[in-house]
Amino acid sequence: MPEPPADDHALTPSSSSLIDQIVREGARKMLAAALQAEVDAYIAAFADERDEAGRRLVVRNGYHQPREILTAAGAIEVKAPRVNDKRIDEGTGERKRFSSAILPAWARKTPSISEVLPLLYLHGLSSGDFVPALGQFLGSTAGLSAAVITKLTEQWKAEQRAFAGRDLSGVDYVYLWVDGIHVNIRLEEHKLCLLVMIGVRADGRKELVALTDGYRESTESWADLLRDAKRRGMRAPVLAIGDGALGFWSALREVFPQAKEQRCWFHKISNVLGALPKSAHPAAKKHLADIWNAEDKEHAQAAVKDFQAAYGAKYPKAVAKVVDDLDELLAFYDYPLEHWVHLRTTNPIESTFATVRHRTKVTKGPGSRAAGLAMAFKLIESAQARWRAVNAPHLVALVRAGAKFRKGKLIERPEESPAIEEQSAAA
Repeated sequence: MPEPPADDHALTPSSSSLIDQIVREGARKMLAAALQAEVDAYIAAFADERDEAGRRLVVRNGYHQPREILTAAGAIEVKAPRVNDKRIDEGTGERKRFSSAILPAWARKTPSISEVLPLLYLHGLSSGDFVPALGQFLGSTAGLSAAVITKLTEQWKAEQRAFAGRDLSGVDYVYLWVDGIHVNIRLEEHKLCLLVMIGVRADGRKELVALTDGYRESTESWADLLRDAKRRGMRAPVLAIGDGALGFWSALREVFPQAKEQRCWFHKISNVLGALPKSAHPAAKKHLADIWNAEDKEHAQAAVKDFQAAYGAKYPKAVAKVVDDLDELLAFYDYPLEHWVHLRTTNPIESTFATVRHRTKVTKGPGSRAAGLAMAFKLIESAQARWRAVNAPHLVALVRAGAKFRKGKLIERPEESPAIEEQSAAA
C-alpha cells in the first residue's frame, strides 16, 4: 500500500477533482431520493381517488427533462419525477397540479436558507413544513427547528418594521416603479395585496423604496403610502411607472402633483389583447411592438395611427385602451434613450414576484399578514442584491436636474433647439 502524503491537506489537482465528483454525485443521489420520496408521498395521499372506471386519478408519469442545478458542491444534473394529476379543482374548473416544495419548477440553483424561506412561505408552504422540506433539500436538519424558523420570522418582521420607518430625506429617487401584487398567504378571507415601490437613485442604482399591505385599486391605500414616504423626507419622483388600473395615479396627483406619469406596456398589452379575439393576437402584438419599440416618439405616434386604421372599425374598445392613455404610454420617449428599456414597464417588480404572484393553491392553516409582509420584504431584499444599475447611470442626475432630451439625446442648449429644428426642416 502506498504511503499517504506528508501533508494530507495538500491535495493534487486530480485528487481534488475526484473529491468534487464524489460530492456532486452524492448530492445528486440525495436530491433524487428526496424528490422521489416527495412524489411517492403525494401519490399515496390520493391513492383512493379514482375515476368511474376504477383507475387512479393521481399516478406517476415518468420524468421531467433533465436540468442543471447549481449547488455549493457545483453543478449537478437532476431528473425530477413527474406526476399526472387528473383531478379537477371545483373552484376553478382547472386540472390540479403537483408542485414540489423541495425543487420548484423555477429553481436553477440552491439558495441560502435566508432566501428560500420567504419564497416557500409565499408559495404556500406552512411554517411547520419548513424543517422537513429543508432537511430533505439540504441533506440534514442540523440547525433547523420550529423554534429557529419562528425566531427568523420574528427577526424579519422587526427588520421590515424598521425599514418602513426609516428616514428618506438623504435619498433621491428620480424614477419610481409601482405595482400592487396579490399573494395568497393562506389568509382566511382575503389575499394579501402588497403595495410595492421601487426607485432609481440619482446614481442609477435600483432600490426598494416602500412596501406595505393595502388594496391594489384603492387610491386611499396608495395615498397613505405616499404621504408616509413624503413625511419621512421623500422627494417627488420625476417619472412614475405603473399599471393604468391602479388607484396610485390619483394618489400621486394629490401628494406629488409635479411627477410625470408612464403607463406600463406590460400591463397595457395584456389589456389590449383581452379586448381582441385570439386570432388577432399575433398581428396585434406586432402593431403594439411597433409603438413601444419605435425609434422615437414621432415614429411611435405614426405606429399608433396604423394600429387605429387596422383595428379601429372592428375593435374600437381595444384601440381606445391605447389612444385614451397615449400621452402616458409614450412619456418615456422624453427621457434618455438608454433609459427607455427600463421605463416602458414595471419589470423590476414583475420579475421579482414572477414566481409567487400567480399562485392559487391554498394550503392548510391561516397565514399572517405581518409574516407575509416580512417574507415579501426579505424576498425583495435578496433580489435587490442582484439588481444592476440602469443603463447610462450618469444621465439619471441630469434627468433630476431638468435636462431636456430630444429623440433620446440630450439637448445641450434647449433654448436654441426649436430654431435648429426649423432650420433642419427647411433644409
